[in-house]
Amino acid sequence: MTDIAELPDTRYNQLAEQLAEAIRRGTLAPGSRLPSVRRSAQTWSVSINTVVAAYRRLEDRGFIEARPQSGFYVRAALPALEHQPPQEQPQTPAAEPADEVLDLIDTVFASQTDPAYTNLSLACPQSNDFYPSGKLGRIMSSLLRRQPDLIGKYALPPGHPALRQQIARRALALGMILEPTDITITHGCMEALQLALRVTTKPGDSVGLETPTYFYLLPMLASLGLKAVEIPTDPQTGLSLDVLEMLLSEKRLNAVIAMPTAQNPLGFTMPLAAKKRLARLMNVHQVPLIEDGLYAEIQFGATLSPAVKSFDTDGWILFCTSFTKTLAPDFRIGWVEGGRFADRLHKLKAVSSMAESALLSQTLTLFLESGGYDHHLRTLRRRYASQVEQARALIALHFPQGTRATQPAGGFVIWVDFPPEVDCVRLFHQLLQDKICMTPGQLYSPSGRYSNGLRLSCCYVFDTRYISAMIRIGQRACEMCGLPPGLAQVQE
Repeated sequence: MTDIAELPDTRYNQLAEQLAEAIRRGTLAPGSRLPSVRRSAQTWSVSINTVVAAYRRLEDRGFIEARPQSGFYVRAALPALEHQPPQEQPQTPAAEPADEVLDLIDTVFASQTDPAYTNLSLACPQSNDFYPSGKLGRIMSSLLRRQPDLIGKYALPPGHPALRQQIARRALALGMILEPTDITITHGCMEALQLALRVTTKPGDSVGLETPTYFYLLPMLASLGLKAVEIPTDPQTGLSLDVLEMLLSEKRLNAVIAMPTAQNPLGFTMPLAAKKRLARLMNVHQVPLIEDGLYAEIQFGATLSPAVKSFDTDGWILFCTSFTKTLAPDFRIGWVEGGRFADRLHKLKAVSSMAESALLSQTLTLFLESGGYDHHLRTLRRRYASQVEQARALIALHFPQGTRATQPAGGFVIWVDFPPEVDCVRLFHQLLQDKICMTPGQLYSPSGRYSNGLRLSCCYVFDTRYISAMIRIGQRACEMCGLPPGLAQVQE
């Protein structure tokens, strides 16, 4: 390829400047795809090398970004959440979740299940476009024709052996070398997390949590009589390991729950060195880490960041996940690898919810054996990466000036911080009048922090209804804080 330095300076610079001006004016909107290199060469009557040089120049200046096997896209001019030093967000003492937080969760759940609402809060794709439903259906139909007695069978704990074998094989992609005998099949990831808590803690114990954290963990802890300790969590690098080490040294934690990869709701993935240190801390202090890997297979990078479990030396890390976000929500098939707690998990599953469906277990096993899962995941990752950027572009255009948002490394949720004048609980109730459901930030903290934050899900079809709801959120927020919409365009 011709080096940029060998091209006539004025031609590729002129083209780059023309495109930059189109981006500044909004003609090329944030999140939109630029024409292909070949098409642009034809449109502008220049060589392909000139277009490539212009695009590289725009990329260097931060106007556009390249996405593998997809093309060039206009960057959303949206400030990212900044690093949060631990001293600005001290850990809270052990406490049960506040009643108002639990009540708010109930209100959100009620509106999430109402089809009259446009739902931007539920982190579960609502369209067959996101799942291989047709292929799963054909596998299930074939199984029933060949083995009609399957519908009358249980997959008894610890679960269907062939499925556990496939799970152990697939875990290698996340760096984990697992024994199928240590895996327990569960009724989704929520049961996996609950069983993991039950085998590692007792009522009155203290559990360390990221803050913000997945909000359904809060009623789960309350139901088990457990106390939450909020640990500072950086929106880019994750759990504060210095604070965690202090808490462990002071023996103030009986267990920790964390989502180190594509975290919900912030979307970060912890750096590799931090993951290794986290595993080392838990093993040295002999405190269980319950690793929630629900979004670990939906990473946007070219290579998958390994699970913290892959660095576990003495079995103090329990890995929990499910196939609900990637394959089939209604299958409700999850699993937990329990490390030194594996035998206790097998027994607890038997007295908790007993068996899973033999039909669903075998259907999933055959799908995993067919090799179709990897192709499906590649498609899913590209789609979610694109939709996250489209949502960030909508935020950049329609939310109040001063709004900041995360740049997720995977998954499909975005955390938004509004200017301080925006009270997101009040915003939530206003939007309910518009039949729009979002999740205010206070849900993600046992103590009810993050009053100006919210989580948005990007796992829906981006149709007129979704886009209109995003615009309406921005309008309501602008009215509340008195600031105009639209952030400054990309600056050189």
